[in-house]
Amino acid sequence: MTGQRTETKERTPEERQAWGALWALAIGFFMILVDSTIVTTAMPAIMAGLDTGVSGVVWVHSSYLLAFVVPLLVTGRMGDRFGPKNLYLIGLAVFTLASLWCGLAPDLGNLVAARVAQGLGAALMTPQSMTFITRLFPAHRRGAAMGIWGAVAGIATLAGPLLGGVLTDTLGWEWIFFVNLPIGAVSFWRVRLKVPHLPTHARSFDVPGVVLSAIGIFLIVFGFQEAETFGWGPVIGWFGIWHMIALGVLVMAAFILWQRFTRTEPLLPLSLFGDRNFALAASAITCMGLVITTLNIPIMFYLQSVRGLTPTQAALLIAPMAITGALLARFAGVRVNRRDPRGQAALGFFGFGVMIVAYGLLLPTGLPVLWLLVPAAVMGVSSALVWPAVSLTATRDLGPENAGAGSGVYNTTRQLGAVLGSAMMAALIESRIAAHLAGPDSGSGGLGAVMSGRVPEAVSSAVSSGLGEALFLPGAAALLGCALCLGFRRSSHHAG
Repeated sequence: MTGQRTETKERTPEERQAWGALWALAIGFFMILVDSTIVTTAMPAIMAGLDTGVSGVVWVHSSYLLAFVVPLLVTGRMGDRFGPKNLYLIGLAVFTLASLWCGLAPDLGNLVAARVAQGLGAALMTPQSMTFITRLFPAHRRGAAMGIWGAVAGIATLAGPLLGGVLTDTLGWEWIFFVNLPIGAVSFWRVRLKVPHLPTHARSFDVPGVVLSAIGIFLIVFGFQEAETFGWGPVIGWFGIWHMIALGVLVMAAFILWQRFTRTEPLLPLSLFGDRNFALAASAITCMGLVITTLNIPIMFYLQSVRGLTPTQAALLIAPMAITGALLARFAGVRVNRRDPRGQAALGFFGFGVMIVAYGLLLPTGLPVLWLLVPAAVMGVSSALVWPAVSLTATRDLGPENAGAGSGVYNTTRQLGAVLGSAMMAALIESRIAAHLAGPDSGSGGLGAVMSGRVPEAVSSAVSSGLGEALFLPGAAALLGCALCLGFRRSSHHAG
């Protein structure tokens, strides 16, 4: 405690301003990440309220992620040019107004359109948060700041299902969106008051790069998201999902070539990937995006559809993830400045992966659900270790001129992991449940039945096994993240 008080007294006015700005930004950042996962527990209620099916309600989740991820490279650079505070406030206003539209949506079409608007607002906001940390905090304070930023990211994505369950059970699914209105208003006020205007960097805008990156990312992400909807077959005429993904890869290859040879300032400085730490950290955070987004999908379906829990009861069983993550956030952030972040990040990923696999193995056993609190608590501890270590490693060598581009790339890779993971998880749940069900009607107990809450006792064991095996996907991604973090190099900025 004494050390912490001394540290606070020694802060300069600039550092006090930086911490005030960080806490103001954290409110809005928490809100937009909660909306990445809050819909999960409300899906059955939305299906009933808007009289739609599984494919329709999945779009409520997917449309937000798609609109979130596609513009991120561009919005990071826009913050450099037009000012991160301006971009953040515009995005926050768009997001908050779109939340009102979501809650008032009379039908599925309006709700999906409103979720797209929410995603665009979130895309304007997200890169600016890391830009502020990189440009406001000195190197010796940045680890603690990244600890807070990472904890907000981790807690928000884990707390989304809990908040969604409580609001859906008590007030109705519309309130998972209405709750953003007061939060958005408070965040707007605090950001205007506490966040400084940073110097902008006058530069040409890479229009061909913007177009190529947006088209390429859209084709790849949409292809994976909608693969199951179209059965990996034709979308328009002969043009199918595989054609769409392949075309997206080709467009992204053209984008990278353009970035390499353009005479104007590139949207994506390829020199960022010349830094091994940035390249590995961006890859590792892709794994984390996949883990956080996919983890709760089979868990929530199991707890509600197989064990018969309400959304609130189910969400409370994963609450230890958010609680232990929040309690450990400051310690993890301060520690990463004093120790080699490589070990902390690798340990966090390893613990996360092992506990996710253990959780998956426990589901088919039918043990009392309270036992599931234990792996959930350990996952929260592991998450708290990962976020600040990987975020600090990615950004510590970025100069002010590359802060926006680096933040955009880092957040794009995280969201790509989230979107692609969601698509893979839907397909995996369907296939693993079908594999455990016998007979020609094996598909009848698949994803649609699980999401609708209709799991007959006769097939509950098969559904449990399929959902448990689906958890091996985020488990494997976490262990891959561990391997990537072991490749981090020590930095001259490391405070030993």
